[in-house]
Amino acid sequence: MREIIIGILASMFFAVTFILNRSMELSGGSWIWSSSLRFIFMLPFFILIVLIRKNMKIIFHEIKNHPFQWMIWSFFGFVLFYAPITYAAAYGPGWLVAGSWQLTIVAGTLLAPLFVQVTVTEHGLIKHRQKIPLASLSISLIILLGVLLIQLQHAGTLTFQDLLVGILPVTVAAFAYPLGNRKMMEVCGGRLDTFQRILGMTLCSLPFWLALAIYGVIRIGPPSNTQITQSLIVAICSGVIATTLFFIATDRVRHHQEKLASVEATQSTQIIFVLIGEILILSSPMPNGLATFGLVLVMLGMLFHSFYSKRLSTIQTKQKLLA
Repeated sequence: MREIIIGILASMFFAVTFILNRSMELSGGSWIWSSSLRFIFMLPFFILIVLIRKNMKIIFHEIKNHPFQWMIWSFFGFVLFYAPITYAAAYGPGWLVAGSWQLTIVAGTLLAPLFVQVTVTEHGLIKHRQKIPLASLSISLIILLGVLLIQLQHAGTLTFQDLLVGILPVTVAAFAYPLGNRKMMEVCGGRLDTFQRILGMTLCSLPFWLALAIYGVIRIGPPSNTQITQSLIVAICSGVIATTLFFIATDRVRHHQEKLASVEATQSTQIIFVLIGEILILSSPMPNGLATFGLVLVMLGMLFHSFYSKRLSTIQTKQKLLA
């Protein structure tokens, strides 16, 4: 239950990404700067945090031991996550990008068979592939239905091209983010805390962001002062606060697929925060009756996830006591 609350708080700060990315595009900014500046600005914050905590050395030790895994899964978790989202924001409204992003709550659940769980028995260590948690998947599908109903309010104003460039890149991001996050948790094996892991992933993805920034200077010129300011806000709210909260929540339940699916499903609340933000900041229309029903389904789905996660915790506690 506590991890779900942390996940919802993370979603509130993540929502800033979709609102400000769309705002930057509407004011003439480029997705190239929206994506690269976020991670470039994130870097000094996490360097400072890790230096204050005096645990920088182990990060480089871990990267040195598993360089390929760090590079590839940081690329999936950060680059293939954020570059497609900012690209989609250049061509579609924030509600469409945020709504399409909710595919990640199902994507994370479907990725379970890609991971191996180790169980300690009297006969030694037994490895087996994790199974898709069907109960969590069913609840997540209820949330996804709610998200689709919310999107139907504006669907009639979209062209086929809008749907293509607004949904396909986000679909890639929706699978890449949980895959990169889960694989990095697996690689780290609990040896790094959340701040160390985010800093390590930021460092390993930095060559791409710097290359993209150089391309941006050549192709479109430097970013405007407005885009720099808004990118800094996104870096703090989404890159530092939201990412840290979400990684803390997923780290706590990384060994339990059902609970992990529940935490990842909290990202569905982003669309609620995005709708509120776009109404207040970008003067978007209020949700109609169908969209309101969709919002209710999203909230009900999160309640079901919370109750299910709490029930699992109770069962696991009883099993430990009996053992």
